[in-house]
Amino acid sequence: MKSESLQAGDLDALVSALASGRRMVVVAPNGTVNTGVVTGGQRQTLSAAAEGGSAAGPMREGPVRAKDLEAARRRFVPPPGFADALVALDSGISVLVGAPGTGRETHALNLLAHGWEDPVLVQVDGAVDLTRWGPRPQGVHGYLVMEPPDPFALRPWDLSRLEAPLAEVGARLLIVVADAPGLAPALADHLGTPVLCHLPPDPRKVFAAHLADACPDEKVRVRLLQSLGTGLFGELLPAELPPRLAAQAAEAVARLGTAGGAACAEVLPALARAEAPELVARAQEDPVLLSHLFSLSVYGGLDRGVVVERAADLLGLAGSGWGQEPAAQSLRHQAGRQQLGVPRQRPLSATLRALGAHRLSQGGTGVTDTVSFFWPAVGDAVWDVLCREHTDLLPLLHAWLTRTGDDPDQIKRAGQAVAAMAVGTGGRTMDHLRNVALAPWPPAVEVAARCLGTAFQEPTAGAKAEELLELWSVAPEAALRTAVAYACRSDRGELTAGRALQLLRRLMGTMHNDVDDDMAVAAAVAEVLVQRFAAGNAPEKRSILDGMRDWAGSDGVAGQLAVLVFPVVAGADLAWCGSEVLSGPQAASSIVQLTSHALNESATYPLMRDVLLAWACEADGASQPGPALKELLGGLAEARQPGFLRWLLAVERGPDAMPGKELAATLLTVWRSKAPASNTD
Repeated sequence: MKSESLQAGDLDALVSALASGRRMVVVAPNGTVNTGVVTGGQRQTLSAAAEGGSAAGPMREGPVRAKDLEAARRRFVPPPGFADALVALDSGISVLVGAPGTGRETHALNLLAHGWEDPVLVQVDGAVDLTRWGPRPQGVHGYLVMEPPDPFALRPWDLSRLEAPLAEVGARLLIVVADAPGLAPALADHLGTPVLCHLPPDPRKVFAAHLADACPDEKVRVRLLQSLGTGLFGELLPAELPPRLAAQAAEAVARLGTAGGAACAEVLPALARAEAPELVARAQEDPVLLSHLFSLSVYGGLDRGVVVERAADLLGLAGSGWGQEPAAQSLRHQAGRQQLGVPRQRPLSATLRALGAHRLSQGGTGVTDTVSFFWPAVGDAVWDVLCREHTDLLPLLHAWLTRTGDDPDQIKRAGQAVAAMAVGTGGRTMDHLRNVALAPWPPAVEVAARCLGTAFQEPTAGAKAEELLELWSVAPEAALRTAVAYACRSDRGELTAGRALQLLRRLMGTMHNDVDDDMAVAAAVAEVLVQRFAAGNAPEKRSILDGMRDWAGSDGVAGQLAVLVFPVVAGADLAWCGSEVLSGPQAASSIVQLTSHALNESATYPLMRDVLLAWACEADGASQPGPALKELLGGLAEARQPGFLRWLLAVERGPDAMPGKELAATLLTVWRSKAPASNTD
C-alpha cells in the first residue's frame, strides 16, 4: 500500500517547475482564462504533450497487501459522515476529497472493504489513464486510485464507460483527490458522480485505537495513560491534531511504555526528534516550505502575520544574493526559479499542514490568530538537524535572525534560536555573533545578548560565551559592550549574580563623558541594575547598592548613572531598604550617601523627593515614625547636604496634608540650631 505521507500536498502544488517536453494546462472550472491575468478557482497542472494522439501509459496497479488492509480496518476510527459515504459509494464510482495526512487513505480503504469479511482491494496508480483502464474480470471488490494529476481531465463519459464493467464484477471504484478551496462542488458538477468530503476523525479516538492495537492488555494501557499525567490532551493530543500524528503519538507511548515509562516529558521530545528530520527533508526542495519551517521553529506561537512575514523576509534575504554558501545558493536558486515561472500561490493552510502545524484563533476583546507546530518541541529539534546536517545554512540564518522585529517576543525568540545554533554546534557558530551585535538593526544587540546569556547551559558553548563576554566588556565598540550589559539581566540566561555584577562594574569603567556612544551602554547598565535589584535576593541587592555607592562618589558617567538608578530601586522596595538601614552602620551609610547624592542632583531630586515622601506617608499612618525612617533622616541631617535641606524646606512649606511635616519640622529646628541663617535657603 502506497504511503500517504509521500503524496503531493494539493492540486496547486503537484508540480513546482516546468519539465522538458511538457505543456502547461490551466483548468478553471466556472472561471475565465485568458493570456493575461487568471483569476478564480483555477488549478494549474502539467500534462504530457500529445504527439499523434495520447498514448496509453503502463497499467500500474497492484493488490493492497492483506496485512496493511487488516491494520487499517483494525485501527479505523469512522470519520464524520462515514455512513453517508457508504451510501454514496453504492453508485459504483465515487470521488473522495480530503487533505493529505488526515486519514483519507485509511477512510477510502475502509469504505471499499466495508461489508466484506476478506475483501480484495487493488490500488491503481494515479498516473494511469482511466480512459483506457478497465476492472479485472473477477475476484476484486474495490479499486483505489490515489491522486490523479488532473481529475478535471476525466469526462463524465469516461466514468460512465466504467460503470457497467464494475457492476458486472461487483466492484467499486474510489478516486482520492487532495482537497483545495471549492474543489468538491466543482468536481461534482464536472464529473456528475458523488463527491465525498473527508473530514479527519477525533485525534483522541485515533490515539486510543492505535494504542489499543499496540497494547491489547487494558491494564497496560491504563498504566500508560496514567503515566502521561495531565499533559496528555493539552500537549500530546492538541485539538485538530492530524490522525497521522495521533497514530505516531500512540506508537511512541506504547514503545516508551514498554521500556518503563511514558511521561510526556519523554514522549514529546522523542516524537519531535523523529518528526524534525522528515520535515527538513520534505522542505529541502521547496524554498517557500523551508522558509516557513524555519520561521515556525523560531516564532511559532506568535501572531500568524509575524510567522508569515518573517518567512518572506528569509526568502527575500536568500534571493538577494546574501551569502555564498552552497545551501544558501541552492535556496536562492530555487526561489529564483519559482519566481520566473507562474507563481504558485499555496494557501497557508496547505503549508502548515505539510509542516505539522496549525492556525489557532482565540476570541475575546481582540482576536489573536497564531500559528505553531502541533508539538512545539519540533522547533527545537529542527535546529538540532540543521546543526548536524545543514551547517551551510547557518550563516544565512544568523543574518536573518539579526533582522528580527522590535517586539520583545520576537527578539527573545531570535536570541534563543541563535543560542540553539551555538549549543548545537558546540559554540562554533558564535564566531558569527560579533556581526550580529554590530549589525545596523536596533534589535541586533539584544539578540546577541540573549545568545550570550543562554549559551551557558552547554559547557562548550558556555566557554565560548565567557570568552566573548571578557573581550566585549572592554571593546571599543559600544554595541559589543551594550550586548554584554544586556546579557547580565537575570532573565536573559544563566549568568550568576556575582559574575553579572563583576561585568557591570567593568563596563562602568569604560565610560567617558565625551563619548556619545557610551550613553547607550550606560542606559543598558542602568536597566540591568534595576532589573537585577528587583529580581535579586538580599545579598545581591546589597552588592548592587555597594557598587552604586562607590560609583556615586566619582565623576563622569558612572557617578551620574548611580544617582539616576538609586531612586528607582529604592522606591521599588522601601521595606527592604528600611531593613537594610537597620542592619548595621555600613549598610545605613550606603543608603544615606546614595540618597544624599540623588537629592543633590537637580535631575534626580524630584524622584528621590517622592520616594522619601512615600516613606514618610507610611510613617504618618502609624502611631509614630518607624525606626528605619528615623535612622535614615537622622543620617541625612547629620550629613548636612544641600539636597536634603531642600527637601526639608519643601515639606515645611507644603500643605498641611503633606506627609512628614512633623519630622521635617523637628529636623529643621536641629539643622538651624547648628548653622548660620544665611545657609538655610
